[in-house]
Amino acid sequence: MKNYETVIGLEVHVELATKTKIFCSCSTAFGGAPNTHTCPVCTGMPGSLPVLNKQVVEYAMAVGLATNCEITQYNKFDRKNYFYPDNPQNYQISQLYLPICRNGKVEIETEGGKKLVGIHEIHMEEDAGKLIHDEHGDVSLVDFNRSGVPLIEIVSEPDMRSADEVIAYLEKLRLIIQYLGASDCKLNEGSMRADVNLSVREAGATEFGTRTEMKNLNSFRAIARAIENETERQIDLLEAGKEVIQETRRWDDNKEYSYAMRSKEDAQDYRYFPEPDLVPVIISDEWLSEVKSRQPEFRDEKKARYVSEYKIPEYDADIITLSKKMADIFEAATAICGNPKKVSNWLMVETMRLLKENGMDADDIKFSPENLAKLVKLTDDGVINSSVAKEVFEQIFKEDIDPEKYVEEKGLKMDNDEEGLKATLEEIVANNPQSVSDYKAGKEKAIGFLVGQAMKATKGKANPGIVNKLLKEILDR
Repeated sequence: MKNYETVIGLEVHVELATKTKIFCSCSTAFGGAPNTHTCPVCTGMPGSLPVLNKQVVEYAMAVGLATNCEITQYNKFDRKNYFYPDNPQNYQISQLYLPICRNGKVEIETEGGKKLVGIHEIHMEEDAGKLIHDEHGDVSLVDFNRSGVPLIEIVSEPDMRSADEVIAYLEKLRLIIQYLGASDCKLNEGSMRADVNLSVREAGATEFGTRTEMKNLNSFRAIARAIENETERQIDLLEAGKEVIQETRRWDDNKEYSYAMRSKEDAQDYRYFPEPDLVPVIISDEWLSEVKSRQPEFRDEKKARYVSEYKIPEYDADIITLSKKMADIFEAATAICGNPKKVSNWLMVETMRLLKENGMDADDIKFSPENLAKLVKLTDDGVINSSVAKEVFEQIFKEDIDPEKYVEEKGLKMDNDEEGLKATLEEIVANNPQSVSDYKAGKEKAIGFLVGQAMKATKGKANPGIVNKLLKEILDR
């Protein structure tokens, strides 16, 4: 069999985090009852007119700047005509001729090192509605809540060569956009969606093969599987002497199979023309400078700063900055308690454990940095010991409880009363002659058993440091 190379480009649709839609004042909130976030504009009623949401333009500019794009300071909207049940106007307001951002690039990490992926353009557009297919009733219902939700479409160059590179590119984009606050990029809610344009060609060839577009990809796992499946399908066709047909295919992740939806349209099939109801968008130098000045510290800079300023390990900084939510908690909690290493440890160990056990992502964290900082202070001040701290943290993770109140109400403070502990320890030593003999015979670990007995006797409230000190005094007499 010949050697083949996969050529991949992506069209990434991102729902922007505005409170209202791109051309009307309807809510963009996810999960409302069907057709409740609608008005004459976003349902395409005759006579209704669009009014552009300024925040959409600023988010698009911010993403463009963060991905090293040129900002088109004179850009405009176009009408993309197509007929589909979830498209109420029978056209979509988008940008073809003068998109807001062009000629960008992002750097990704690959097995072979760093690689640049080109961004052909980023344009603004409105989302369509959503079809809900009722298999039992053999009908399809339309929900227009999503119709008119603002999108940016990020169109890459065909620079990726594997599923791993695609995932690295998507993760980089997602982090950039989340750090900007331009979108939550939740694939499971459809606020980030990727269409994969893929072709194969013989290794060393310069001409592209015939591409297909893969839709219905709502997780990184599904995207990777779809790429691998489509690559194999196209190679099998070419090896059998058949042609790859340019078409749009739908991926079924449950069946791990894709099927043809329709032949792939070209731009002329959409009969684009300038949108007559919207004036061009003119971005002044002052406006562009203002948006530039609001750009945040992105992950790479944040990671380097954490290592130099907070003195935490590079590995910790790498994990914490993978989520803007976790990075924000880390910085805020550290500012309150002044102990970055302890905050980092709680995030890296117990938080990651509980996230995994509960099947959650870092973005799902509900606890406040204030309560995490209070927990760190409670342990630093010797109010509670480490085992109690873990118990308290589980409650913080679940319900964001105030740890100070919880410790007080549950009577979990450490027992630092040396005189009271001495009597308990004398009794434990008297009841465990074998451990005493082992310790005196040079087996230092024997003291661990006695400490355990002390913690058991005091229901975990004894200060382990004081217990160790007093035990050694008693045993060494």
